[in-house]
Amino acid sequence: MRRRANNGQEVVDQQNALLRGRIPLVALIQTLSVAEYLNFRHAANALGVSQSSVSTRIKALEEDLGVVLFERRHRGVRLTDAGRSFIAEVAAGIGHLDLAIKTAGSVMNGAVGHLSIGLLSSIGPGFLADLRHRYRDEHPEIELALFEGRSDEIIRQVREAKLDIAFVVGAVDAPDCHSRQLWSETLMAVLPQDHPLTCAERLVWHDLASETFLVRQAGAGPQVLDHIVRRLVEREKTPRIRRCDVGRDTLMHMVADGEGITLTSEAASHVPFPGVVFRSIADEPNRARFSAVWSPHNRDPALRHLLDLATEMSRLRPPG
Repeated sequence: MRRRANNGQEVVDQQNALLRGRIPLVALIQTLSVAEYLNFRHAANALGVSQSSVSTRIKALEEDLGVVLFERRHRGVRLTDAGRSFIAEVAAGIGHLDLAIKTAGSVMNGAVGHLSIGLLSSIGPGFLADLRHRYRDEHPEIELALFEGRSDEIIRQVREAKLDIAFVVGAVDAPDCHSRQLWSETLMAVLPQDHPLTCAERLVWHDLASETFLVRQAGAGPQVLDHIVRRLVEREKTPRIRRCDVGRDTLMHMVADGEGITLTSEAASHVPFPGVVFRSIADEPNRARFSAVWSPHNRDPALRHLLDLATEMSRLRPPG
């Protein structure tokens, strides 16, 4: 008994080795076609091959398997019980393979996939929101994951391939990354709603010189700090700045409570916030300039499509 069992296992092992090396995919496809038409000639015509080649391949397959898949009849064939079981499994396997091929092709073409995007702050109305909406409309199968952080943090994550792209303010000092300036926005002063300066529709830097500026440590805070210091020093004023390790919403609450004022970009000013008002600065010559940063080693088609769309939108955007 043990000897027969061992011999049986040897036969199974030999058969498995035989099948792994000898059954081509085309034989399985032709078998599925014969099972569909139950006729060698009709199956061969559908496949665009000769009837003899189909018959030869299936005969070889049956010999390799050691089972009869089809009962040959004068006007066609009929599946055996073994044939029906075999066809069901092969059809499922071919379906999985077809899905795998289509999925791989879709990823390669950028039709499906995932993009990780680094931001300085939450998306409000403006260029980034428009870009995200258009990209989702044009590439609905691409998942967009958003992450907020300081410029240096999100650029580092781009370098480490943890993010596909980062959108930052100002010049980008990252020689091992590619960058592209895309859009710019007017700088706005943010004041408590009961501040005396809210009576003016437009302000100048001299009006703001004696104010305490609240500046975030994260996000675009370092760039905002440098800009405020430069503008006030140009006017021979001593900057009064308070750095805050808080998020944007908390900073706005602090402004609303009268703890100071701050600066933001035009897009952020379109998001209403209770207790604050936004005013443009008439003598501010510069705009907040935003750039995209990505790794030259990242060849993801989904990223390329995002960059192409962002570039197209930036060209159509009115210059500022």
